[in-house]
Amino acid sequence: MSKDKDKDHKHAPEAKQPSFEGGGMNTGVALIGFILCFIAGAGLMWAYDTNRNRQGGAAVIPADGASWSDDESPVPVSSKDPTWGSRSAPVTIVIFSEFQCPFCSRVEPTLDQVKTTYGADKVRFVWKNEPLSFHDKAKPAAEAAQAVFALKGNDGFWKFHDTAFKNQSALSAESYEKWAVAAGADLAKFKSELASKKHQKKVDDDHALAQKAGVNGTPAFFINGVSLSGAQPFDKFKTVIDEELKKANAKIASGTPKDRVYVVMSQENKKNAPPAKEEEEEGEKEDTKTVWKVPVGNSPQHGPATAAVTIMEFSDFQCPYCKRVGPTMKGLKEKYGDKIRLVWKNEPLPFHPRAEPAAQLALEARAQKGEKAFWDAHDRLFESQPKLEDADLEKIAGDMGLNVEKVKAAIKDHKFKKDIDADMEVADDVQASGTPHYFINGRRLVGAQPQDKFEKIIDDELKKVADMVSKGTAADKVYDAIMKDAKGAPEPEKKNVPLSPGSPWKGAANAKVVIQEFSDFQCPFCARVEPQLAEVMKNYGDKVKLVWRDKPLPMHPEAPLAAQAAREAFKQKGPDGFWKMHDKLYSVQQKEGALKREALDGYAKEMGLDMDKWKTALDNGVHKASVDADDKAGTDAGISGTPAFVINGYFISGAQPYPKFKKLIERALAESGKN
Repeated sequence: MSKDKDKDHKHAPEAKQPSFEGGGMNTGVALIGFILCFIAGAGLMWAYDTNRNRQGGAAVIPADGASWSDDESPVPVSSKDPTWGSRSAPVTIVIFSEFQCPFCSRVEPTLDQVKTTYGADKVRFVWKNEPLSFHDKAKPAAEAAQAVFALKGNDGFWKFHDTAFKNQSALSAESYEKWAVAAGADLAKFKSELASKKHQKKVDDDHALAQKAGVNGTPAFFINGVSLSGAQPFDKFKTVIDEELKKANAKIASGTPKDRVYVVMSQENKKNAPPAKEEEEEGEKEDTKTVWKVPVGNSPQHGPATAAVTIMEFSDFQCPYCKRVGPTMKGLKEKYGDKIRLVWKNEPLPFHPRAEPAAQLALEARAQKGEKAFWDAHDRLFESQPKLEDADLEKIAGDMGLNVEKVKAAIKDHKFKKDIDADMEVADDVQASGTPHYFINGRRLVGAQPQDKFEKIIDDELKKVADMVSKGTAADKVYDAIMKDAKGAPEPEKKNVPLSPGSPWKGAANAKVVIQEFSDFQCPFCARVEPQLAEVMKNYGDKVKLVWRDKPLPMHPEAPLAAQAAREAFKQKGPDGFWKMHDKLYSVQQKEGALKREALDGYAKEMGLDMDKWKTALDNGVHKASVDADDKAGTDAGISGTPAFVINGYFISGAQPYPKFKKLIERALAESGKN
């Protein structure tokens, strides 16, 4: 295995793919023209000296928080660190990350899913800076983020954090100033903070902690002290978090104070940690043995149906890591020829807005000129990436000799949406939560892995298939035979949540499918899922009833009053009034002060509400009991994060893509006997 010249600075493995609210991936392949990716050490990464040097000078405490410290932990954290979640949360996840690392960016949707699944009362995130030496923009970005933290506290830091990761290619001094202002910081004060250089010490101290704790790549995580390295998928986090929740709750029940749980649990986990494994073993952790049921369907194919090995590729034309694996796929075709068949599945990730139009072009090329045209478009799209705007797509279509007007219409009308949604439903079934994601005769391989990783599984499958054929299985029936006993989609989670007769709703009063939405007007993920819900209502009409349930989260101080405001709009003007206020609150959510009382009063006046009744209701908390009852109903059902949905009992956590909703709605409709 290759080693970096600066062995203390490497990317953690992207051997796993995080999920949406979305997607990311993991690979062990070299980054062509950039850097080599290296496998970080497995096991528990401990060895931090609690008597480390403290930050010199006055402690930098965020603008929105009191001083606190968990210095006794082997991986100490304090109020000097940007934090999301409750101080008394039973599980603390310490994140070692940096803003220029693509794998750190890739794991962000997974961390969002953790937040929406568990909520701030159960999970606390603590940020630690680990700028890698070969990322020249990482340390300045870290210092800028710390400056925003000093000025605007946790809320400002996470706003800057989100913007930086969404615009990772635009890291620069000018961008930091713009993002700092967008996060609520005063520009002059921000410039002064940076000029003082005082945040360099915090970044350096975080790096020293990372080294002493055994962190040898980014991203890296300590979950109550248990190490998880790399851009891992949600299920990897969930496994550790669930176990730690059980242990932590047992500690609390036995008398451990909640704000001491992290220290106690991390000390205990350090004591019980198994010896760290060698780096080279990291790549063997992935489950490549389980065979998953992945149907070919009507997807584009390259190679004969008689091929012994079928490689399903879930991919995205805007994803740079999908592009990077192209030479590997070419090498496999050259080596194995007709022994392999490549099947393409579209999985345009929600944060790649040009992936879906590009997929429409490729499928329209197939419709116009057949299978070969699809793969020609496939190659041209990846060659053009990241240039995938309308003009770029039209040029590709023209160069291919396609009917450009039909291509433009396909993109505009989302002509192949059903096909793309079908692929995404399959991806959800087999937990292919990011791109690129492969199934080799049903065996999972995640990320832009090197060719030898593919060859190892392919060679193994060729032996198995040869045995099958020798025993009478027809060559063109091999894949079907393998799929017959393959693992199918897991049963969706269910929750029993009684309906509240006084809740705002829209749709059909007597619809067979009822969608209960637990949401929070200050939650950015709740706002993010609104387009999916609009699509649900557009496509299903009177087949569904959408019911609103309030669940203002503790870390959103303005959410409870906003919920009561929407309830008062509902009382005065019925469902139309509620949904009008609902839409308004989400449209202004990210603006400074947009959910404070003065702003809410302004929205009420715009809507023509009776302001005397409005003032009485909000001043006296008239609707607080209703909001609290909804919150309790969600908590009683085990719902701790937002947004969360219960569809005739089927549970969805987080801002999931439309196909996820569609699949469960269709299932609920079928079970209700309504078509």
